Amino acid sequence: MDHGASDHDAGGPNGHGPRASDDQSPVVTVLERIRDEVAPRHEGRVADFIPELAGADPDAFGIAAVSAHGRCYSAGDDGAAFTVQSMSKPFVYAMAIEERGLDDVHRHVGAEPSGEPFNAISLDSQGRPENPMINAGAIVTTSLVHGTGPEGRFERIRAALSSFAGRSLSLDEDVYLSEAETGHRNRALGYLSLAGGVLEGSVEEAVQDYFRQCALSVTVLDLAVMAATLASGGVNPVTGAQVVSRRTARHTLSVMSSCGMYDRAGEWALRVGIPAKSGVSGGILAAAPGSFGVGVFSPPLDGAGNSVRGVAALERLSEDYDLHMLRIPSEPPSPVHSLTRAGGTLDVHLRGDIDFLAAEQVVSRLEEAVDDARITSVTVELERVSGLSEAARSLLTAELDELDGAGVEASMTDPAGVQDDEDA
Repeated sequence: MDHGASDHDAGGPNGHGPRASDDQSPVVTVLERIRDEVAPRHEGRVADFIPELAGADPDAFGIAAVSAHGRCYSAGDDGAAFTVQSMSKPFVYAMAIEERGLDDVHRHVGAEPSGEPFNAISLDSQGRPENPMINAGAIVTTSLVHGTGPEGRFERIRAALSSFAGRSLSLDEDVYLSEAETGHRNRALGYLSLAGGVLEGSVEEAVQDYFRQCALSVTVLDLAVMAATLASGGVNPVTGAQVVSRRTARHTLSVMSSCGMYDRAGEWALRVGIPAKSGVSGGILAAAPGSFGVGVFSPPLDGAGNSVRGVAALERLSEDYDLHMLRIPSEPPSPVHSLTRAGGTLDVHLRGDIDFLAAEQVVSRLEEAVDDARITSVTVELERVSGLSEAARSLLTAELDELDGAGVEASMTDPAGVQDDEDA
């Protein structure tokens, strides 16, 4: 058992990626407490429809969290290796969007929750799989990724998932061969999608690459880093690399929130409320936008194919520490760092991430301040601003133009060149 907290570490010894040290922290204490509370649960069964998974230790249980600032925390079996399985799906979906654009991807696969098991025959009226998080949709999504040569597509997928994890991920050959020898239902799903005109290229090649992507070996720390990359707008908080755009990360989290937990997606949204994806190896990754990525591993599964202890741990984490994505703040945070006046000049210093709501607060403050006829000049300063949405920039610009028209000299200074949130 290896647990603790660590700073950014893009790769530990032997390429094992970000690791947690033995240093204790309050976050580690939280993870350890949740693990200890949930560990006595013994419901569920280890997956055996992929023969190589049947030998997993049912008592293995690890949990890890990675903050948007790149701090890594873990408890329990954080070094245990297991295959990523269906938790690969969001990242290949993000890869396809980056390559082909959202509209093109969704000409081939839908975006609606199926309400059915992960391996169901679930096609919409256009012949598309219902969403990219079920097997049929994931196989189609894999077929959309470009590649050259016999293993070119898989190597590109492996490289992309490695970028999300912050280290080079390796293929578990035994699990891959086990899936390839027994995955006839997935082949059937591929042929149905081909018949519907939505799968591109060879069914067998797409299915083989799908089996390989599912057989990449990870740990709970890897899952947490991968989830944190999506939660941080596509930037890996451990390595600092921009893996996908903010917009692609948002699209991916949207589909995870509605479809990531299969036919338990509604219950998950109600009780946990964090975009997530599970895998039949016993892992769950969850991405709380702007705050944390979490990885959990415990092999026994419930009837929907989700880790029993993983679901319970994430329910506790969300409830006890207010991570639900629809949490309602008691009062919107103020975007105004300071508002100073010298004679007829008003300087307004903003801070943090400025979205439309924050910009509306600033506009209201400006309108109140310049009601005083003695104000002749207004400057809005952005040096403490970390992000500015296009909608917020447009609203602020419109207000400053209106002030100019009323005879008040108005300007906005942006010394750091704050990037629009959707541009990254």
